Amino acid sequence: MLQGDGGRTESLYLPIRHFTVTPRAMREVEWKSRKHVSTLRRNLTTAEAKLWQDLRSRRLQGYKFRRQHPIEDYVADFVCLSVKLVIEIDGATHSTNEELAYDAQRTEVLEGLGWRVIRFTNDEVYGDVDGVIEAIWDALKNQV
Repeated sequence: MLQGDGGRTESLYLPIRHFTVTPRAMREVEWKSRKHVSTLRRNLTTAEAKLWQDLRSRRLQGYKFRRQHPIEDYVADFVCLSVKLVIEIDGATHSTNEELAYDAQRTEVLEGLGWRVIRFTNDEVYGDVDGVIEAIWDALKNQV
């Protein structure tokens, strides 16, 4: 306690305010954390790991890709910064109406920031990774 003007006693601490953190707000705050992004990089999904083998180390025509890269309040699965291309790999959880709406909003925000967003499903990566790479290559050529 501090002695303020007029003999009033004041606390050094601010009063505790109770508030509710929604799961979505928590998710966005969490995504901004470097620790969380680092964890995502270490724990790629099987489909992301499969695609990363073809994108890493400038293997796709010399283009450099980053994985689990933060952009604003989001973390993109893969990005090519030089052409502002975002690649998203959508698993089974992206089939609900809520997730589809969230993905659409996220795509709209990223496109508003000048990014081109392309999406593939896990099944596309597992079943035809060469076709996915070809589609990415076409997107790269069209961005330049």
